[in-house]
Amino acid sequence: MSENLSKLFTTQYSTILTLKLQQKTSKLRGRVMEGNHVGKQASPIQYAGAVQMKPVQGRFAPIGRQDMDFVRRWVTPVDRDCPQLIDNLDKLKTTIDPQSQEIAATAAAVAREWDDRLIAAAFGTALLGTDGAAFTSETWASISSSWQVASTFGSSAASGLTVAKMIEAKRIMRKAQVDMEEEELTWVTNSQGESDLLNQVQVVSTDFADRPVLTDGKVTRLMGWNIVYSERLPSASNVRSNIPFAKSGLYLGVWLDAQNDVRQRADLSGLPWQLYTMMSSGAVRLEPGRLLEALCADTSAAADVTP
Repeated sequence: MSENLSKLFTTQYSTILTLKLQQKTSKLRGRVMEGNHVGKQASPIQYAGAVQMKPVQGRFAPIGRQDMDFVRRWVTPVDRDCPQLIDNLDKLKTTIDPQSQEIAATAAAVAREWDDRLIAAAFGTALLGTDGAAFTSETWASISSSWQVASTFGSSAASGLTVAKMIEAKRIMRKAQVDMEEEELTWVTNSQGESDLLNQVQVVSTDFADRPVLTDGKVTRLMGWNIVYSERLPSASNVRSNIPFAKSGLYLGVWLDAQNDVRQRADLSGLPWQLYTMMSSGAVRLEPGRLLEALCADTSAAADVTP
């Protein structure tokens, strides 16, 4: 055989096109309160304060009064879009049609945006006030001392996610009068939190529970908490912020749900197809006590803030 056969060597490429590793679905949407809005801002909920029964002042005494207090919380929208172009002339030069995967990638980006709005709102600045012009800012730093489980809780040094911290979070909520029997409780942690739980005998041993905690090797519910895993949680100084919350503690306002538009651009050379997706949403932390911050030691890589 000719030694020049190497001149006829060919290269073969697969026609399989798949997405790179990334978060494809929302971890939090559906677990929080949600509503649709129009306008530059919206008040999704108003809170009425408590009143107390008092001793009667005496026979035929003048009747006094108690004034209930009211407060509104506000949510403002954040607009996002994702335009993508597919050139018709480029498509002639490949046997792979990327359009379906570009649509899938956009859907994944939308899902991550929902979660990013909610996670940012959990420990962000909440706006309070009677109308949209006179806001009072409620920063997490100003209230966190009452609604935080310390990283050192139950130990002399910073520790990861523990059963003791989950118990303490329930104690804080119950003390704040959160209806633990009626509320849907969610605990958002990450891969390190899952590892921490799997390394605790209280979690993996049936000696500590009336039924197994693990489902196919995963912890999905523990101590009354629905466990959700997200790699987008904030961290600082090797401490990750977990989010224990009741459904009534976090709100997602939707101005425009994900809207897709696919059309051919006659104004551009090559007459490319444009895949355009837009959305508008906002989120706000609701009444403190319905949402907490649990600090957990975590030396793993930074949160997955980009795909």
